[in-house]
Amino acid sequence: MIKKFIQKILGKQNAAHAATDFGKRVEIPASVHGIDPSLVDDRALNVVRTLQDAGYEAYVVGGAVRDLLLGLRPKDFDVATDATPEEVKALFRRAFIIGRRFRIVHVVYGRGREHEVIEVSTFRAHLDNRAAEQVKGNERTSKSELAGMKHAVDSSGRVLRDNVWGPQDEDATRRDFTVNAMYYDPESQYLVDYHGGMKDATQKVLRMIGDPVARYREDPVRIIRAVRFAAKLNPLGFKLENKTAKPLATMLSLLADVPQSRLFDEMLKLLQTGHALASIEQLQKLGLHKGIYPLLDVVVERADTAFVKAALLDTDRRVGEGKPVAPSFLLACVLWADVKLGWDQRLAKKTPPFPALQEAIDEVFDARIGDVSGRGKLAADMREIWMMQPRFDKRIGSTPFSLVEQARFRAGFDFLRLRAEVSEVEVSLADWWQEFSTADDAAREDLIQLVKAEKSPASAGGTPKSRRAPRRRKPSGQSADGEA
Repeated sequence: MIKKFIQKILGKQNAAHAATDFGKRVEIPASVHGIDPSLVDDRALNVVRTLQDAGYEAYVVGGAVRDLLLGLRPKDFDVATDATPEEVKALFRRAFIIGRRFRIVHVVYGRGREHEVIEVSTFRAHLDNRAAEQVKGNERTSKSELAGMKHAVDSSGRVLRDNVWGPQDEDATRRDFTVNAMYYDPESQYLVDYHGGMKDATQKVLRMIGDPVARYREDPVRIIRAVRFAAKLNPLGFKLENKTAKPLATMLSLLADVPQSRLFDEMLKLLQTGHALASIEQLQKLGLHKGIYPLLDVVVERADTAFVKAALLDTDRRVGEGKPVAPSFLLACVLWADVKLGWDQRLAKKTPPFPALQEAIDEVFDARIGDVSGRGKLAADMREIWMMQPRFDKRIGSTPFSLVEQARFRAGFDFLRLRAEVSEVEVSLADWWQEFSTADDAAREDLIQLVKAEKSPASAGGTPKSRRAPRRRKPSGQSADGEA
């Protein structure tokens, strides 16, 4: 009985293997592909060398190879190997196995904000999902059932566990796009290509490997990834192949079974990779502007409003300059219209400003349980940014001194600056706080005296009192950017 069951499973997998086009391994020399090896990050090179010296295969893989082919210096490097996660971890002092659905290794170099992570994945086998163990629920409801499983799917065919290792040709077929399925050995400088990725990269085509409908069904998050890559690579001239783009809108309902936490993370990737506005344009163009994730629907709906558009442009700018961005800042901008509406309504009823704002924030969070308010630090940071806004009106006494010392002051100030850009508050208010935040204590006292003078009866009419010019600010390289 057990023997027949095993033969049945292996039979399905062997049949699937025989029917699958794994492509033909083509090794392309440096004289043909033209990759500049100096563009490869030293730490990625060290990971490859360490694995190869230990007797394993190892290659730079994915988007980094695509960028190298285009003559660009990749921001991130991934490595693929035939070593298992445990074998990889044993070779590096600071290496951590992460993930459940896909187990990978993060090899960490450096510390603090300057640290860099090289992501190392093991070659994965191409499996027939019909032979996988099936669970009734989803990732969230089937945790205990999934324990110990290496290959499992839910009732809709979505892969929940995928940790069966295999050869490189199968690993290449598992990847999403042909231009992301190439392997580069920085030691031999050979490029390994199974699916015409180099040709597609040259012709600027984004093509899904295999049948797009089957691939979207296998992992619906590929729908979002297709949008993200189309937006990211559009400035370089890349276009989604029609066969890859056409099924996207019709497959949207599959995302309903994806855990909300995973969709939230994918939304942040969409908005925080330096192409937020382009991603929204792609969503609209492909008919995906509604239904992926509730909060993303709000972003798309408000992307053309002055304040949200300014926030998206600011986020894209910061990413382009290599500066950190925080999801709390962008989401605080997106939901500010809701908070401000509730705040204004309460102020009209004579509720004091701070309690009115607290109540308005609570109301917004109550309406967003699961996508914002269920995330402790994110919600706390958003609340702090919002609660800081009325405090910026208080520019006398000790308030300004205590406010600039708060950990989230820069985020709150950048929020104020954006409000000034769209004429929600006076530009002079943002300018005052910019000057105050970089001044020494004496100059700060002078700035406060100017505010007092402006508010005094004499400044309203008649001859104004003579006023000292503020002392020079202390030298500071601090910029107005600080939402991280």
